[in-house]
Formats: sequence, C-alpha cells, structure tokens
Amino acid sequence: MDAIAQFASSFGMYAVVLFVFFIGICVLVVLVLYVLDRLQTASTIKRNYPVIGRFRFLFEHLGEFFRQYFFAMDREEMPFNRAQRSWVYRAAKDLDSTVPFGSTRDLRPQGTVMFVNAPFPPLTAESLPPKAITMGEGYCSSPYTTGAIVNISGMSFGAISKPAVLALSHGARIAGCWLNTGEGGLSQYHLEGGADIVFQIGTGKFGVRDAEGNLSEDKLARIAANPQVKMFEIKLSQGAKPGKGGMLPAAKVTPEIAEIRGLQVGEDAISPNRHHELENNGDLLDMIARVREVTGKPVGFKAAVSGADWLDQLFELINQRGLEFAPDFITVDSCDGGTGAAPMSLMDDVGLPVKETLPLLIDKLVEHGLRDRIKVNASGKLINPTEVAWALCIGTDFVSTARGPMFALGCIQALQCNKNTCPTGITTHNEDLQKGLVVKNKQQRVANYIKNLEKELRIISNSCGVKRPRDLSRQHARVVVEHGRSKSLAELYPSPGTTSALH
Repeated sequence: MDAIAQFASSFGMYAVVLFVFFIGICVLVVLVLYVLDRLQTASTIKRNYPVIGRFRFLFEHLGEFFRQYFFAMDREEMPFNRAQRSWVYRAAKDLDSTVPFGSTRDLRPQGTVMFVNAPFPPLTAESLPPKAITMGEGYCSSPYTTGAIVNISGMSFGAISKPAVLALSHGARIAGCWLNTGEGGLSQYHLEGGADIVFQIGTGKFGVRDAEGNLSEDKLARIAANPQVKMFEIKLSQGAKPGKGGMLPAAKVTPEIAEIRGLQVGEDAISPNRHHELENNGDLLDMIARVREVTGKPVGFKAAVSGADWLDQLFELINQRGLEFAPDFITVDSCDGGTGAAPMSLMDDVGLPVKETLPLLIDKLVEHGLRDRIKVNASGKLINPTEVAWALCIGTDFVSTARGPMFALGCIQALQCNKNTCPTGITTHNEDLQKGLVVKNKQQRVANYIKNLEKELRIISNSCGVKRPRDLSRQHARVVVEHGRSKSLAELYPSPGTTSALH
C-alpha cells in the first residue's frame, strides 16, 4: 500500500508539473499571437482585437461546412449578404474570384437580373478600355475628363476617420477614379493621396459657408483653386434619408473637424433638410450657374428621385433657359443607399429603389433632348459587378459606391456607424480602434476592389458580345417577371436612350 501511495503521489506531482507546463505553453502561445496580431497590418480586426479576433475567421470558415445546419445561407443576410461581401473582400485582397460547385443565387424571384451572353463573344484580347467622358465641355473653363466607370461616393471626414479618408484618397488615385468628399468639407487627408476630388456642397455648406451659414463665394473659389478638385456636387437629398440633412454628433466634432466645417468644437453638426435658398427648380438652376461661374468647373447635383413630374418640370425649365443653366451631371441616389445615421422611418419607408429611379431619369433626359448634355452617375447599393453592369445596361455613365470601398477597408457590417465604436476603425474617432486601420495596406485594397470590379465588368460585357462595358445596352440584360419568365430591359424600359452616342 505504501508503494501504491508513493506512486500516486509521484504521478500527482508529474501531473501537476505537466499541467503547469501546459498552461505555460498556452500562455506563451497567446502572448506570441497577441504580439503578432498587434504588429501585423493586414487585418483590422486582429490588430484591434488580438487573439480573440482570430475566432471570427475560424467561425466564418466553419460556417461554410455547418451552414445547412445552423446558419443562414449566403444570400439571406441584410443589408449586404455574405456572397456580396465575400466578393468584395476577395476583390480587395486581389484573390481568385472564382467559386466552386454552382451558383447559390435564387433565379426565381421577380426582379432578378440575368445577362444575355453572345454566341460569338469578342476574344479577351479584343476587350477595350472604357471610353473617356468629359463633363462641362463648352460650359466651363475647366471641364473634367475621366475614363473611370466606378468611383467612390461621398463619405465625410468626421463621419469616417482620418485613416479611412487617407486610405480612400490613396486608393482612388491608384485606381484612377474620383473621390467624393461628402458634405463635411475638404480636408488635407482627401488631398494627400493625390486623387481627383469631387467637392460636395451639402445643405450645411460645410467648408464653403460664411458665419451665417450662407454660401461663401470666397471660400468656394479657394476650394476650386486646388487643381485636384475637379467638380462640385450640390447635394439636394440622400437616398437613405430623403428630406433630412446629415447628422454628426458633438462627440465627433473635434477641433480639426470644426475648423474644416466652419463650426464650434463640440457642437452637433446638423445639416438642414434642404438648402434654405432653394425653393424651386429656378433656384436650383441659379445655384448651379453661380457655382460654375465662381469655380470654372463642372457642377451637378445629387438627389433621391421620387417621380417623373419633378424631372419633367426641371428639364422643361432647362430647355427654356438654355443649356448653360443645365447641370453637367446628375447623381441619382435611391432608398438602397447607405448612411452613417438616419431615422428608421426614412431609411426603411421613404424613397424609391435605384432600379426604378435610374431608368426614369435616363428616359426623361432622352425625352427632353438633354441626354448628351447631362451625364448620369448612379448610386445605391451598387457594389458588385452584376449591379454595376445592370446600371450600365440601363444607360448610366458612372457608378458611385461608398459601402463597397468600406468593405475593402475592412468593414464587417457591425452596424456601429452611428456610434463611436466601429470595431474596424472606419467610422470612429477612437484612436485605439483607428490603429487597426493601416493606411498603406488598406489603400491598396481599395484600389484592388475598384480595379477588379471594372475587370469583371469587362468580363460581363465581353460575354454579352461587346468590347467595352459602356457599350452595354438594354437588350443585353433580362429581368425575371411573373411566373418565373424573363423580359429584356429593352422591352421593360423601351427608350431611345440606349442608343445614345455616349454608349
């Protein structure tokens, strides 16, 4: 019995030693992983949440095998499903965009878009770069020419962080597209990357306002004097919150942001729900002409279009006054659009989707003979090649996206945009969280996303039998209607606009 007791005692000591050794190894591994995660720059989540952040990638991978038992399918999440986000992540990392087995897309629901492949498509080597488009030619002293199809939509400095703006600025320059400032004014971070800039004039006139909140021509001229600023966009309304201005809480109004916007530190930046001097279409055309005269650069407006009557009245007035009063471009936003913060009643229940408003705008421009004068920029949940190709088939000249580049920056759709707690450092001014967003890494991902999106647009257009994405027209896409059958866009939206010289 003494021998057994002695053995048990020795075994117990060895077990304790082994257990302590095992715990020590685990602690050492955790410390090593912690240091590695903190020092790496590729993943924002692992950098901000070392070790713990690794479980996100593990669970995401395991979800591929267990989704049929526990998880929603690829295309059931909102507002952007897993398939949409995964494509952007792969494009941003410049990874293989192919997928295995078969499509997970349900082709039965009404509204599903399908492209019409040609029996004898052009060879890949015959694919051509997009034709350049010029805005403001003959109507301003500094027209703007660009070949970009996909551009970065408005995200204000303040609504998004300094490193996010820097990464977008550098990424836009690498990709060769423009970057919209959003309504928060022009910061040095927008300019640092060397990208072409579209300056947005919001209802609060931030960056170009005088002490009373009116439009300052002196500040407008100073902004326009910067050669990187190529165009000006007057924001009438935003798709995610039509009828309400932007909201930046006082906690985000730092001394730097206050100076850029022309506000007091710690003061809520609440934009009016419209420009106080714009009460009708005549006022809008007067403001467009005024900004163009002061800046010498193309001027357009952004609006959430909600019906044909307003467009008819606006375009009739343009033809009465003369083409010099016309906007050089119109950005059509929709209820599909995103925002940092908006009342749910507006976000969910007000406005029309881009699939209704874009064809309406294009057709009204054609009807009034203004299609060649006024270029069109479409916005609203157009982050994947399918959505962008559909917009090109309808007849848009450009597409702008904000949430696509946000995913490229590392956004995980945590839905914290209206707070100061964004875990990826994109929509927060918490410097600890911002450290995870490494500009040098993320700027290349933004550029990769834009370039790979346009690359797949060329693949779709070649499959449809044309050599350039802008050569797509309404006969190249079909939409599922009742009883699971499909109709051509040309049949659903008969318009001579698809044969415009621009397309």
